[in-house]
Amino acid sequence: MTRTLTEAVKARARELGFDLVGVTGAEPSAFAEEYRDWIAQGYAGEMDYLTRNLHRRLDPRELLPDARSIIVVGMNYYADTEEGPGMPPPDPDLALFARYARGDDYHDVMTARLRELLRFLQEQTGPEAQGRVYVDAGPLLEREVAQRAGLGWFGKNTLLINTRRGSYFFLGEIVTSVALEFDSPALGGCGTCTRCLDACPTGAILEPYKVDSRRCLSYQTIELKGDIPTEFHLALSASGNRVYGCDICQEVCPFNLSRATPTDEAAFQSRDVTIKNSVTNLLYLTEEEFREKFKGSPVKRAKRRGLLRNAALALCMRDDEEAVAALEHAHNDPEPLVREAATQSLETIRMRKSGLS
Repeated sequence: MTRTLTEAVKARARELGFDLVGVTGAEPSAFAEEYRDWIAQGYAGEMDYLTRNLHRRLDPRELLPDARSIIVVGMNYYADTEEGPGMPPPDPDLALFARYARGDDYHDVMTARLRELLRFLQEQTGPEAQGRVYVDAGPLLEREVAQRAGLGWFGKNTLLINTRRGSYFFLGEIVTSVALEFDSPALGGCGTCTRCLDACPTGAILEPYKVDSRRCLSYQTIELKGDIPTEFHLALSASGNRVYGCDICQEVCPFNLSRATPTDEAAFQSRDVTIKNSVTNLLYLTEEEFREKFKGSPVKRAKRRGLLRNAALALCMRDDEEAVAALEHAHNDPEPLVREAATQSLETIRMRKSGLS
């Protein structure tokens, strides 16, 4: 009965568009000590949500007392674009958004489908079956349960890598009171490869399997709400105008270079605003235009002020007329964060032209 039910749940998950699905137990995390140490060293930066209620994050039964199983799913979000894997965009003025943020917000897409999967489970077992749905935002160590459920193994960049598909996939979970058949943990490894460590433009990967989020461009351009430290300004420009997130450690990964295949999920197809927009154009976006163009997009997390801050700093190495005009326009922006970023880039350009830097 357990095996038949598990097979039915997996089949339904695939019908709902999930590319990967596995099941594991709802036992406490085996990485509690490591996680607490990572937090204690300050590597979470300003992401306070990662430090709250650790007892809940480290034990699924704190989320659902009767939890017995965790259904883990993955959705491929890799959308093929003009720039090749590991390569900067062909247009030096093109704004580069992380691949996960080029389509619709995965939270909305996956949450709705996981709830449908939970309803299916309850139809098969009875309404008394309990379940909690999580997509990234819940207090759950997703990569660990995904590894235990057989979806992938930990790469040296700390991301979950599936041997056949690479690492371009979102994770979601259902913590449930229903007893299901567990999958075997995923096995695999990077061997002697250090491409992600070598390519990281800010040295955020301190050593294999350890990342200081505070140095990561994804953290700097998305999670950090204030000024971006000066030491990271050059990386924003030199790494290909990465105005929202950073894929470099994934782009250079051999498993992605050889095995990542474009998704056919309509919700994750790239919007023009995220693949055909110039850095300079972003600095002219009004609040109304930002909300219209990025409605239902992950980019809204950074808000207009965060995105324009990133765009202004990405221009710090350019002194052409178009870039300077855009920065001077941003210098009068109503948002202090944007004005400060534009001022910093204009000053960097001035010092470089005068031979002071």
